[in-house]
Amino acid sequence: MFDDKVILITGGTGSFGQKFTGYLFEHHKPRKVIIFSRDEFKQHQMAKIFPDSEYAIRFFLGDIRDKERLYRSFEGVDYIIHAAALKQVPAAEYNPFEAVKTNIIGAQNIIDAAIDRGVKKVVALSTDKAVSPINLYGATKLAMEKLFIAANSYVGLKETSFALVRYGNVIGSRGSVIPLFNGMKNNGVKKFPITDERMTRFWITLDQSVSLVAYAVAESVGGEVYVPKIPSMRILDLINAISDDAQYEVVGIRPGEKIHESLVSEDDGRNTVDLKDKYVILPPFANGGNKYHRYTKFPRMTDGFSYRSDNNVKWLTVKEIEQFIEECECE
Repeated sequence: MFDDKVILITGGTGSFGQKFTGYLFEHHKPRKVIIFSRDEFKQHQMAKIFPDSEYAIRFFLGDIRDKERLYRSFEGVDYIIHAAALKQVPAAEYNPFEAVKTNIIGAQNIIDAAIDRGVKKVVALSTDKAVSPINLYGATKLAMEKLFIAANSYVGLKETSFALVRYGNVIGSRGSVIPLFNGMKNNGVKKFPITDERMTRFWITLDQSVSLVAYAVAESVGGEVYVPKIPSMRILDLINAISDDAQYEVVGIRPGEKIHESLVSEDDGRNTVDLKDKYVILPPFANGGNKYHRYTKFPRMTDGFSYRSDNNVKWLTVKEIEQFIEECECE
């Protein structure tokens, strides 16, 4: 699907963007990969990994808040992977409109530019924090989801489609707690700070997130939210996996933080279809279009279904967490 295509990744210098770029060049033969981001230093660092002398890659400086820049960069693009966002929960709480300008207004800019430039498909990355959000970051990602789903209703005669993936914490990414704890361990720290002993989280590897996005690009018809079936982890098990003799100190819930996370709410559950290794949440208008007929052969979830990190049937053991940490080379 990606062979001889032009793929643009917003926020492409992040953990996901670099991993997805590597996947594209390892498994496909894209005509060009465009990395769109606003940090020239990160682009310089990434260019060392993917030099243009060896890879069909282009680095494009710009901000998704700038619609004119998006119009320029989207010219000739087949697929867009939208990963750019302001993601730090406390930062969004204290700088709320900055998060709105990037995560909501920036998303609408991408929608407008993609439709007008004739992009075939756009897949956006969302988060478990968008489900019943209690922090501003989650609220902005929920708004982004709504914008991308609704965009499918007004593309007119254009063939552009918009879909989303929604998943939990990525093991070893820059926003993950694992690099923080590993750094503390390497500095001789024996007591690790946790916000609440009851805390559970969904966990996904970068490879799994890449596979999910590639699936969404290949299979989506527009308006779907794809949710992977991934394991949960208890924060105390993570502490034990980091160090055998670790102690912890409860420092209290941060602003906007949840004890448990959700990937599918009860309200989403009635529109959710079971695809065996993942769920797909269909848009409210799915019953009115034949293009969603492909999902009728899969079972729908029953009323009351929800998918939370505390009611999950899959749980990581301490040994499995240790293996994940070793394999992801989290530093």
